[in-house]
Amino acid sequence: MKHGVRHALVLALGILFVGSTAFAAFAPLKLDRTHSKVSFTAATVIFDVDGEFGEFSVDIDGDPSKPETVKVEASIDVASINTQNAKRDDHLKSPDFFDVAKYPKIRFASIGVKSKGSQLIVKGNLTMHGKTKLVSIPLKVAKGKNGAGVDTTTYKGKLTIDRNDFGIGTDSIAAKISLEDEVEIKLLVVTFQ
Repeated sequence: MKHGVRHALVLALGILFVGSTAFAAFAPLKLDRTHSKVSFTAATVIFDVDGEFGEFSVDIDGDPSKPETVKVEASIDVASINTQNAKRDDHLKSPDFFDVAKYPKIRFASIGVKSKGSQLIVKGNLTMHGKTKLVSIPLKVAKGKNGAGVDTTTYKGKLTIDRNDFGIGTDSIAAKISLEDEVEIKLLVVTFQ
């Protein structure tokens, strides 16, 4: 009888330990806001315009060692756009481009993550300016310790989109005259647990 109780207790403790370890492995990653960045480059016929979005969130959940379990959701406040030119930023926020009053957020929701060599490929729906398109984002992954000695994982990638697919700048005379269709989005997502 004592052997049976002891066996049941050991089994229960083992299940509790394994359960808590599994829970810890699936703890959502936290975003390092100081080092993470969402930026872009839009080309005109004369020069490039570089900018970034200052306000965004990224939620990554799942077991990083098993990419198929990972879910990614991101949201960008379009009003936080900054191209180092206030007049241009106001124009980009207007109905000619992003129409921030009507479409205040850019959103991304993954539908699948897989590894490909040393990269992760995150496939998902990108919603911008009221239109949703399926995109694939290749990300380089690097692990290390930050200056405070905390374990971090960095995801770095680029995505080229056609702004016309999202109806951005399609009715702007200025855009029709000088703005190229392709815009490169650069992502630097630094996380820790």
